[in-house]
Amino acid sequence: MVDAVIEEVDQLRDKIQGKRASFRDQTFLDELAQRIIETPNLGRQPAALALAEDLRNFSSEAFLRSVKAHINEGHDHTIFSLFDASYFPSLSLDYLTYETLPTDPHLATRYASPTMPVRITARSEGFKARSLVALFPENHIDGVQRGEDLIFYFIDKFVERHNQITRKMIDAVMAEDSFPLLRGVDDQTVEQASSWWVRLHEYHHRQGDMPIPDYLPYKKQKPLAGLEELRVDISGALACLNDSALPSWEAQLTYEYILSERVLRYAVEGIPRPNYDAVASQMLFNFLSQHGGIELRDGVIRLRKELPDVLTEFLGEIKRIEALIHTTPVEQVQQMLLRFTNQYTDYDPEAKDYRHIPFFAEIKERLRV
Repeated sequence: MVDAVIEEVDQLRDKIQGKRASFRDQTFLDELAQRIIETPNLGRQPAALALAEDLRNFSSEAFLRSVKAHINEGHDHTIFSLFDASYFPSLSLDYLTYETLPTDPHLATRYASPTMPVRITARSEGFKARSLVALFPENHIDGVQRGEDLIFYFIDKFVERHNQITRKMIDAVMAEDSFPLLRGVDDQTVEQASSWWVRLHEYHHRQGDMPIPDYLPYKKQKPLAGLEELRVDISGALACLNDSALPSWEAQLTYEYILSERVLRYAVEGIPRPNYDAVASQMLFNFLSQHGGIELRDGVIRLRKELPDVLTEFLGEIKRIEALIHTTPVEQVQQMLLRFTNQYTDYDPEAKDYRHIPFFAEIKERLRV
């Protein structure tokens, strides 16, 4: 049945190809709703009924009320909606089924957030894009995110890119005693570490003096978006080291996993023009190198015993600046965060963009990652 539904969704996708400008035109939405309902297999699905209802009411509501409720309740583990996200251009009318992944009770309670790590079981064409590793509530055509709306992370894609990129880099550039728990682990273990990571990630976005989404407008610039990602991931990594209530082996594994992704994999993204994650990794690598947390010698990266303290120092500097928001105009705090970022990155004023670290550009070319 699900294969037949996916086939019908992809056929409908083809019919609306190139019509993104009409996604908020009520006549177009009414016609699409009717097509969905009349489709033999898709039209019988609860997710399809929810979407058709919302599409017909969109001009008055401008909110996918039934769709979001259906997704948040998660009874049939199905996502079906009309999407319009600039950074996920492959999405339009798309359908996905998933299975949830187990989690540690303390992790889920202590670091609570609307995070849903899942494994994809079936998907329409739009969800096949390699870069589409998460789905956010604002990616739907209503552009709305509420506190209770689930944020989905497609963990199978995390495992795939870790295997294809990060593991190769660990073997090629890390000292043999670095990331010992990650060496030789199976996909299920990587899946678990990924699930832990995304829960910690979303939790920490909502913490601190300048949390997301409250301060998102001031963190949209490429370097500041990258700095925010570092803030939350270093917070998560240190939580794994410092929270004694977490299972120790799993916590240490997740600590290694977060660092390996941040220091290695993100560092090669976007070459020759780094994206915000690559700028963040450039910053982290330079900070750790200059402050004695890591050492690059003869093409090999070594993690020093001082690394946790240096990570704490790095996070502390971000927190110190963001704490000024209570006494300083937000635009001034924004500029201080930007200066901190640029202190450890290579900005090209002529190109008005950031350069990659040559070491990682060479590694990307050599490993073909």
